[in-house]
Amino acid sequence: MKSTEAKVGAFVVICAAIHCGAVYSIGNVQFRGARVPYRTYLRYADGLEPGTQVLFGGIAVGKVTGVAPDASDPTRIEIDLEVKPGTPVNAKSVAKLGAVSLMGGSVVSITTGAKDAPRLAPGAVIAAEETISLDDTQRKLVAVADTAQTLVTSVGTHIDDITVDVRHLLSNLNDVTGTANQRRVAAILANADSTVARLSPKVDQIGDEVLKLTKDAGATLSNADGTITALREPMQADLGELRAALERARNLIGSLQTVVRTNSDNINEVIENIRKATDNLNDVTGSVKERPWSLIRIKQPKDRKVPPKDQ
Repeated sequence: MKSTEAKVGAFVVICAAIHCGAVYSIGNVQFRGARVPYRTYLRYADGLEPGTQVLFGGIAVGKVTGVAPDASDPTRIEIDLEVKPGTPVNAKSVAKLGAVSLMGGSVVSITTGAKDAPRLAPGAVIAAEETISLDDTQRKLVAVADTAQTLVTSVGTHIDDITVDVRHLLSNLNDVTGTANQRRVAAILANADSTVARLSPKVDQIGDEVLKLTKDAGATLSNADGTITALREPMQADLGELRAALERARNLIGSLQTVVRTNSDNINEVIENIRKATDNLNDVTGSVKERPWSLIRIKQPKDRKVPPKDQ
């Protein structure tokens, strides 16, 4: 009886173990088959290893599946990772090293990118951003410390010089603010007060004269305004008459131009006749000059004979 119960118990335990193993294997296969693979490259991996957590916008979405030097470029590290389906990794997303806490290990952090950026296909490369390693930080801190030490030494030297200059300045101030200088300043202020008291009546008188001149100038300007106002209307009337006279002259000139254009042919003929008459008069004048006798005789007289020499 006990042997049978033992066998049944062993069979039940074996079946339960087989069942749990099958469930774990099937679940693990389904879980791995549902992940979306991606790849990224970094110069410094900071201890990453398979199983390291992957964050998308601070949310755990997957794990690192492989870390190894890149075969084509040994200076960078190839990091394979897988994330949950539906994780909106896009072309603007950037992968970089991060940490969940100060004491925690490194994780791969992926930024959310941009809303309108296209989604990355499975197996695509996510752009990476290098982070400063601890060694680089230590080297920079050492360099800063060395620079600070040099700066402190230089400042100490300058402080000594400044201290000496400040002492000289204080000494000069003590000399300037001594009893003798204080008396001189008091005398200068007393002279200034007496000068102001002596000039105050004159300043008041000048102010009164300026006010009087201002009033006179105001009266003069008022008279000028009245005169201009009185002369404005006669001047406007004269300008109106002058404008009318100019308009009449313009009309008269226009009429003359019209008459000249209308009688231009007759005027040209008259001018031509005057020219011909002038030519004829010139001919007659020349003929009279050459033959003045023609005015009283029709024929030219005969030439007189020369008398003989004997007579």
